[in-house]
Amino acid sequence: MAGECENRRAIDRMSPHMPISPLPPPAVVWAESPLQLLSAVEAQHAGLLGDGTEVALRAGSQSLAATAEEVLRLGMPPGLCPPAPASRVARPPRDGRWVIGDAFSGAVQRRLLSSGGRRLLVVDDGLATIHLLELLTAPAPRPLARARARLGVPRRALGLAAAARLRAAARAGALTVFTALPIPAELHAAVEALGARLVCHDFPWLRGRPAAPPPSQRLVVLGSSLVHNGLVHRRPYLEWVLALADTEPLAYRPHRRECPEVLAELRRHPRIMVAEPTGVPVEISLRGLTAEHWVVSLPSTALTSLRLVLRAAGTTIEGVPVPADWWTADADPELRAHLSLFVGGGLEIAT
Repeated sequence: MAGECENRRAIDRMSPHMPISPLPPPAVVWAESPLQLLSAVEAQHAGLLGDGTEVALRAGSQSLAATAEEVLRLGMPPGLCPPAPASRVARPPRDGRWVIGDAFSGAVQRRLLSSGGRRLLVVDDGLATIHLLELLTAPAPRPLARARARLGVPRRALGLAAAARLRAAARAGALTVFTALPIPAELHAAVEALGARLVCHDFPWLRGRPAAPPPSQRLVVLGSSLVHNGLVHRRPYLEWVLALADTEPLAYRPHRRECPEVLAELRRHPRIMVAEPTGVPVEISLRGLTAEHWVVSLPSTALTSLRLVLRAAGTTIEGVPVPADWWTADADPELRAHLSLFVGGGLEIAT
C-alpha cells in the first residue's frame, strides 16, 4: 500500500512556526465494489475520515478500476489518497478508522478478528447493508452471512465471531454506518440502541461535480442483476424491456452483473441503445440527466441513490415492482420484501 498522500507530506513541509490544528488519524479504506468506493469518497467529503486516507481496491476488478479513474478525474475530496489496487484485504490502521463495505466477506471477517479493537466505518454495498443491520440487531446471535448463503460449521463460526466483534464495537461507540439507503424507522432505532452511529447522506460530493452528458434518448432503463442471479425469469424480463422500446427509443444501462443473453437480444433491437458496460456506477454516469428524462428500473438500490443525486434536476425516476410470476423458486419471501424497499412509487407492469 502506498504511503501517506501528497497533501499530508505538504503539511509536514510547512514552517514549524505555522499554527496547525491536530490532524485526525488517517483511515484505511478497503473497497470491493464501485458503490463501496463512491460511498467512501462521500465519507471523506463528510469529514468522517482523517487526512491521508488510503484507499485499497480489490485487485482484478475492471469496474472498480474504472470507477477509481473517474473519481480521480472528477477531483477527489481533500485528504484522500489516490486509490490503488491490492491483492489482499487492507490492514486496519492502528488509530484511524477502518472502512469496509462487505462485512460478509470471509477475508474481511478474518482480518476483523485478528486486528483487535479498531474504529470501524461501514459504507453502503447495496441491499447487503440493510441485511447486515438486521443481523446485528437480531434478538438472538446470527452469523454474518449473505442472504441465501448455505454455511458449513467453520464458516458459521466465523460469521458468529465477526457479528460479536461488530456488536462489541457498537457498544464501545466504535462502529459507524454511513448510508444513503432508506433505513426503516424500527431498524434505525435498533441500530442506535445497539450503540452504533448511523450517518445518512445524499451524495453531496457527487452532486457538486460537473454533470456528465446525458443520453439522447428520453427513456432510460436500468439493467438488473436479478436475471443473472437466478431470481427472475429471463423471458418476461426481456419482453418487458422490448415492450418499452415499442413505445419509444430507449437507452439501456447494463448492470455490472448483467445476463449476457439478455444483452445480446437487446442489442439486436433497433430502438434500444445498449451502453457499453464501463463498470462506472449509474450514480456517476447518469448524474447529467434532466427533467426531460425518465428512468425506469426493477427494484434496485440505484433507484434510491439516483433520486438523491438527481433531486435538483427533477428527473422522473420510477421503480417497477416485480410481478409474482416473474420470480424463480430461489427468490424467497424475505428477499422479495427487502427489494420492495427500493421501489418507491413504482409502476405496475401490465400482465
